[in-house]
Amino acid sequence: MGVAGKVALITGGCGGLGKAFAEVLLKRGAMVCLVDLNSKQGEEVQQQFSKTYGKSVVFKQCDVSDKQSLEDTFKFTKNTFGRLDIVGNNAGIGDEENWEKQIAVNLTAVVRGTYLGLDYMRKDKGGNGGVIINTASMAGMIPLFTGPVYTATKHGVVGLSRAVGSDARFPQQQVRCNALCPSFTDTNILKNFDGEGTLNAISRVIVRGTGVMQPSIVAEAFLRLVEDETLNGEVMRVTSQKGIDFKKYPRAETLKLPPEMISKL
Repeated sequence: MGVAGKVALITGGCGGLGKAFAEVLLKRGAMVCLVDLNSKQGEEVQQQFSKTYGKSVVFKQCDVSDKQSLEDTFKFTKNTFGRLDIVGNNAGIGDEENWEKQIAVNLTAVVRGTYLGLDYMRKDKGGNGGVIINTASMAGMIPLFTGPVYTATKHGVVGLSRAVGSDARFPQQQVRCNALCPSFTDTNILKNFDGEGTLNAISRVIVRGTGVMQPSIVAEAFLRLVEDETLNGEVMRVTSQKGIDFKKYPRAETLKLPPEMISKL
């Protein structure tokens, strides 16, 4: 997909990975709706980007765990720019004590954002086609015992993205879906390990041993998932050790369904 002239909605778009994703798209001529819970930070980032990219960037305050708020945000983006082509379900938190909220933000909101993205972009429902990129984590493949619920949410995001990306109706819908799994990156989530306690101390040791990447590196991977139209249902890994590569899974058998069955879905 060529990025110039396309419209993107990025949740968690005003800091860390989301801000980096937005900037890499804006640099290539896209229009972006920055979606974030923090309205003060959102307005500041919008003003910062607007100095360079003008009216190509807007901000929408949104609690992604609130169904109506997220639906309103998709509607706002479409009404503002007239179309939607790229959805980055990126908002996430790390909070094992408040694990129900963690599930609501990291998994439930990603499911809802994925389905909203399909509704707005699928060609057989009047959209232009597009791509959904769900930010998971290396914890979506490798268990992080200091964050079991975080691990569960990210495994869920990987499974969701693979399943949606293997939809036999893709030829009619023309909406791709991929999971992006970065290793430890310099974002606010790492601050969760600053506290006292044995698990936080262990987490800090794991981070030091693994290394911390800059968001701009992960943004280049995000851009590849946007631009490469051969990538659908893929799980892209980004690590300090190996750079960008893909986790290989068996291909879904749904892609081999006969046309007469697909037409009944």
